[in-house]
Amino acid sequence: MNAMTLPGWATTEETSLWLSDKTGKPWNLSSLLASGLTPHVWLDYSEEYADLFAEGIKRYPAPIFFVDDIKRLSEGSPDVLIRMTRDSDRISFKLTPPGISMPLDAIRFFQLDIVRMAEDILHPPVQAPAPAKEIPKGMSKEEIIFVFGSMVKMDLGKSLADAIGIFGDDGARVRKNSRAGKNSYLWNPVTLALGLNDVYRVPMPRLKKAFAVQSELAPWKDAWLESLRLLGE
Repeated sequence: MNAMTLPGWATTEETSLWLSDKTGKPWNLSSLLASGLTPHVWLDYSEEYADLFAEGIKRYPAPIFFVDDIKRLSEGSPDVLIRMTRDSDRISFKLTPPGISMPLDAIRFFQLDIVRMAEDILHPPVQAPAPAKEIPKGMSKEEIIFVFGSMVKMDLGKSLADAIGIFGDDGARVRKNSRAGKNSYLWNPVTLALGLNDVYRVPMPRLKKAFAVQSELAPWKDAWLESLRLLGE
């Protein structure tokens, strides 16, 4: 590969060589991941993972973003293990354990992501005052199930769909916007977690750990800690 050539979907080696040529410093998989570059793998349609593919889609690049999957790669894993990804419609999807395994050489990085990262390194953006953080309205059904599903004995997906009690409008459920359809509900994870503890006796230490380590809950961590303070927890 010419050092100045970068494919549309580049291997780890191609990405590292191109960035080394542009930035003047060495790169490897760990440093690429540490810099926030998202790895992908190409998935081909199969009956086992048919739910990942929209109608007519037979192949697409699935992103690896789950914090434990990225950590595993960063620490020198001999292969790729994907336990959560996004489907071809870019909706988060938790895979049935143990997930999808692939060799390390299946990893690809998107050309535009690589170029943007190089530009940010070579020409750091001028730091402007940080705007006030806008907390998202809520988490999707799939995200809620992924974070809290293992903590309860019930069918959490069904409970969210039934929208009764803490799972409904008088509890943790919110809409994306006033024009959204019936499948566009979101749930406030702080309200839901407090309800799971109060109504379903989910141990508070498990909930505290989730907000401490789950990247999906990061936007609500401050609100969670403030709720605990007010409750004297």
